This record gives sequence, C-alpha cells and structure tokens, in this order.
Amino acid sequence: MSEVSILIPENFAVEEASEFRQRVNDLMNEGKKNFTLNFRNCTFIDSTGLGVLVGIYKKCKEVNGRLTLHSMNPNVMKVFELTRLDKVFEIDV
Repeated sequence: MSEVSILIPENFAVEEASEFRQRVNDLMNEGKKNFTLNFRNCTFIDSTGLGVLVGIYKKCKEVNGRLTLHSMNPNVMKVFELTRLDKVFEIDV
C-alpha cells in the first residue's frame, strides 16, 4: 500500500495541530494508513502537536498502518527525547 508523505508546519502548535489532525483523519477515512511525516521545516512543536501525533500513531496501529517521522530538526528531536516519545515513534533523523 502506498505511503502518504505530509510536510509538518514550521510551528506545530494548537492551530496547526487541529488542522493537521483533520487532514490525516480525512486521509484515513479514504483508506490511507501509511504515513511519512516530514519535519524538515518544523522548528517548534508543543504539547498539542505531540498529542495529535500520538493520536495519529494509535489510529495507524489500530488499522495495521505505519507512521514514520522524517528529517527532524535537532531542537524538535530534543522534545521527543525529553518526553521519551523517541522510543515510541519510528524516527529517521
């Protein structure tokens, strides 16, 4: 099954996270279940952004899908390490 690649916004916070969640939910409703999230432009993520990613991760697992995080900025990676989410997500640095 094909993988959907999505670019994460520069500031992945409350407003962007809500729109992003809806976009991925729409894609999943269309039958998509494998996602690569590209973080190359993302320089900031807050708890809302992290929560949205965890929710998407859980949904992907439920449908035997796959979620990969790609091209992560070192500062954003630090947030994943501090929250130990680097142990949960598949991350290609």
